Amino acid sequence: MAKKNGQNQGSITKRKDGMYMAQLSVEGKRVTKYFRTVREANSWRIETLHKIQCGLFYAGPKLTLAKYLDEWIISRKDSIKQKTLLQYKSIIDLHIKPILGTKNINEIKPADIQALYNSKISSGTGVRTVRLIHSVLHCALNHALKLGIIYRNPSDAIYKPKAIKNEMKILDENQVKSLLFAAKGKRLEALFKLAVTTGLREGEILGLKWSDLNWDTHQVNIQRQVQRVQKTGLVFSDPKTAAGRRMILLGLGTILSLKDHCKRQLFEREFMGNQWQDNDLIFPSTHGTPLDPSNLLGQFKELLREANLPNIRFHDLRHTAASLMLRQGISIKVVQERLGHSDAGMTLNVYSHTIPGMQKEAAEKMDEITAIIELNEVFEKVGDQTGLQ
Repeated sequence: MAKKNGQNQGSITKRKDGMYMAQLSVEGKRVTKYFRTVREANSWRIETLHKIQCGLFYAGPKLTLAKYLDEWIISRKDSIKQKTLLQYKSIIDLHIKPILGTKNINEIKPADIQALYNSKISSGTGVRTVRLIHSVLHCALNHALKLGIIYRNPSDAIYKPKAIKNEMKILDENQVKSLLFAAKGKRLEALFKLAVTTGLREGEILGLKWSDLNWDTHQVNIQRQVQRVQKTGLVFSDPKTAAGRRMILLGLGTILSLKDHCKRQLFEREFMGNQWQDNDLIFPSTHGTPLDPSNLLGQFKELLREANLPNIRFHDLRHTAASLMLRQGISIKVVQERLGHSDAGMTLNVYSHTIPGMQKEAAEKMDEITAIIELNEVFEKVGDQTGLQ
């Protein structure tokens, strides 16, 4: 027999199998849930009624995932960077909507999501892209969970593909000298010097302005980066993380290199005349606009070939700088701050395996400690035998 709770308050019915069926009407559609006890059924009924009154449950029964994701992406517009927003939208439009978009959001099961990932991998989609699909979908469904549109996040039950780490390629001290020798006299000589002495990210280097540099204190403030945004082009944006906004000190050699670069740039400005677009950038294009990363990459690859060096990424200069600093015994905390990592643990996780010398030093120090202990034990034994105290 059904237990009624007044108009629009839903009902609870005990079934023949002993289960309790709770029902509510939401915008003319009946919503039904089953529970083991009447107490659980009534708790769900009361909680759901409260959500309906607060406007949280209104769309769940008939809202498609595609429609929800459209609304979700709009809600994120002011909380994430434009490039990230466009990346999210691309992942949704190209990968999620075509397969799951027509399903009601509260009917999506873990098996549906797993099937999506499996189909992507089978069709040749990269692991990194599938992990991005998971991140976007999981984040969007978590928000739906908070709003009360769904009662659980089905992507929680999914195993996302294991990340494949790119091999870290690092130049040694002699190779760095060869690179800088090859860059001698070239337009971006100071850029490569700055990259290997500071470990700055490519976007951070391209976003540096002369106003960020203090010639007297040798300090440079990192407070922006250059990024490429789809359909917009190159734009200035905040650093990658909060820790990325930082101040670092430059060595005298780097400062002298930048002074030579400044003189060269003044000549360029005079030569270009009205064609020069002044953005106060330290490393602009030949017209004063932000330097395109693809142009920088081309010049970098040319240097590598000229110096007969391994074909590494520009980002590997950051890894090179970090590893050289650590090998020189520079404090992990200082290296972390120069790189703009959020904590020293992250720096250690990324770079500790590149410093085999640290393992050797630790082994030798432990041997020294135990050798002292063993020697003390010998003295004690001699003292016992001779009766000396």
